Amino acid sequence: MLLTSGQISMAISSSVVFMFTFLLFLSGYVLQQQTVRSLQAIIKPQPVVVPPPSPVLAKHFGTPPGHSFYDKYLASNRPKGGWAKVAYVQLVREHLYVCNAVMLFATLDDQESMAQRVIMYPKEWDATTRETPDPQIETSKRLLRDAAKRHKVMLQPVEPMLKAGGHSMFPLAGLLSLTAYNRVIHLIPSGLVIDTSGLDHLFTLPMESDMIGISAGKADGATSPSVVLLKPSKDAFRTTMESLAGTKYDEEEFLSKMSLLPDLPEDQIHVVAKTSALKLEDDSFNATAFLESTSYVHMSDPETLGPEFDAPKESVASVIPKKKEPAKAWQEVHERYREMRMEVCGLDLEPAPKSA
Repeated sequence: MLLTSGQISMAISSSVVFMFTFLLFLSGYVLQQQTVRSLQAIIKPQPVVVPPPSPVLAKHFGTPPGHSFYDKYLASNRPKGGWAKVAYVQLVREHLYVCNAVMLFATLDDQESMAQRVIMYPKEWDATTRETPDPQIETSKRLLRDAAKRHKVMLQPVEPMLKAGGHSMFPLAGLLSLTAYNRVIHLIPSGLVIDTSGLDHLFTLPMESDMIGISAGKADGATSPSVVLLKPSKDAFRTTMESLAGTKYDEEEFLSKMSLLPDLPEDQIHVVAKTSALKLEDDSFNATAFLESTSYVHMSDPETLGPEFDAPKESVASVIPKKKEPAKAWQEVHERYREMRMEVCGLDLEPAPKSA
């Protein structure tokens, strides 16, 4: 069958229309896909490249201290077992000394000591059977809660180890039973931590004895420690407690059994100083250098009340050193203590007893 010229013209026209329609559809489809991909790229979040974390020293509390301290003490002198196996432990047996313990740990926290921090206190303080709350107990409980919350302090209520004459006893020698730690430091109250680096360094030292006391030396002829360094163990605890049984577990007797080291400054850094020794300093003493180079100031002046009290002026005047620079150091330490007591504990100085 032969196609007429009209049919041929129609077929060609239809083919041309179909081809252009297909090309138009194809170009529209391609353009649509490009638009969709562009929208997806805009909507879809781009992956964030996270740089690898910088290596940090493993720690139990706080953050790594500054580079100078890290380089000098920690890079090559980590404590045996690491910083999670050493602890500052304050055994608080009287309400008067709770604030002092919290102040010590506040400074350790501020200066980023990586040792653990423990406050041990009588378990009976947690009793809530009183109809009328005891203000002293309530204040102590508030301060202990603050220490745990703000300064990463572990609270450990303890039962009395023994009773003598109807009184509960919490011997300091009991710290030798803390075998979860390889080293324990106890700071004899009351006092002020100024620089934690020297104290932290004690954790790294080898110990030939289970008990080492560090004394300010000049203050008392190097017979009474202000810083106690212990190596807890079951044997050391048992032997020490047996040796103290005949003394009714007298604390002075316990301290006298320690290997006593005088505070020998290394690189002009004093581990401990005692306020009662300031009166023995000579004209070469410099108050600023003293406050910059001492780790722990044991505030002990037997002729007057402790730093927690607003002591009578006559009593204070009798113990302040006569020389200008030692007197300046004495007054600065006590002023810092008063300010920190208010800042950390919210407490003013205690009124002096009427008999003082």
